[in-house]
Amino acid sequence: MEFLNDVSQLEDRPQPTTTVEGWQRFVEADPADVALLPKGDWSALTAQQRLIYDEARIAYHAELVVVTTSAIREITNQGRLLALLNQRENGARRGLIVSGAAATGKSTAIKQLGRLHELRTRARHPDTERIPVVYVTAPPKGSPRKLAMEFARFLGLPRVTSRANATDIADAVCRILIDVRCEIVIVDELHNINMATTAGEDHSDHMKYLTEHLPATFIYAGMDIERSGMFTGVRGRQLAGRCVLVNTGPFPHQNEWKQLVASMESALRLHRHKPGTLTASAKYLHQRTRGMIGSLSHLIRAAAIRAILDGTEAISRDAMDAVRIDHAAESSARRAGSRQ
Repeated sequence: MEFLNDVSQLEDRPQPTTTVEGWQRFVEADPADVALLPKGDWSALTAQQRLIYDEARIAYHAELVVVTTSAIREITNQGRLLALLNQRENGARRGLIVSGAAATGKSTAIKQLGRLHELRTRARHPDTERIPVVYVTAPPKGSPRKLAMEFARFLGLPRVTSRANATDIADAVCRILIDVRCEIVIVDELHNINMATTAGEDHSDHMKYLTEHLPATFIYAGMDIERSGMFTGVRGRQLAGRCVLVNTGPFPHQNEWKQLVASMESALRLHRHKPGTLTASAKYLHQRTRGMIGSLSHLIRAAAIRAILDGTEAISRDAMDAVRIDHAAESSARRAGSRQ
């Protein structure tokens, strides 16, 4: 049976996308899928076959499908447009900043932007050693040198000596990225850097140095960037004049929310789940998750895995009530319930 080939999904753990090998595996990975067995074949499984089949479905639901939201479409479209505008630019290049609360899909969106750009580049330039996209995260309470080392780590450069300063590392990184024709640089978790401090100013100067020495489009993402001091002072005003800002946030309980729920429900691989159950519970799901796409994904994926483990093979309201999600969503749901 074909599902026997899918059992390795649980053991095949993805590598961090902050390394070139992990990023390339992310780009190349096909969406996971498991075919739901016909009722007769499912009933006829041996205990060992059922274990393998269930593990394959658990691995599938742990990942589930990436739903293309309006935010993902806007961010990928803006990023692609900026990359096209910047390709012949000799002066200050335009960048993109994605800002929003936690669980609003920022990282998912910028990774999809990078993935689509790399796939397009590979289609145009097959059989080359290009690295068209770099993805790093800003280190917490770091320094310009530590940020430069994140780029070096992504590229797999030899261990940096203690004598090398941030500029030395950045120069080495820029030379390599120019050689491999890097076109998009993604810096995630930018909220780890407080731009309103002296250290933040050093970070800002360092990132400006990178943008001036590397002919690429820079994409930044972080929580509530506008409140981090990013746009204050001379440096902030300069950055604000060079970057497009896209905000992510909770989805209102409108048609797109219902479509998101329906898309996730159609991706389920459960034997007794009645189609339309989750769509009919869209208002409840919105209250539980505050309209946050990350919280919604967690709730549905966890409920699906529990349904496989306990043998119910269906997601009900009671089953969703039993799933704990992030504290922010749970606290908000309790406050909303107490007001009703």
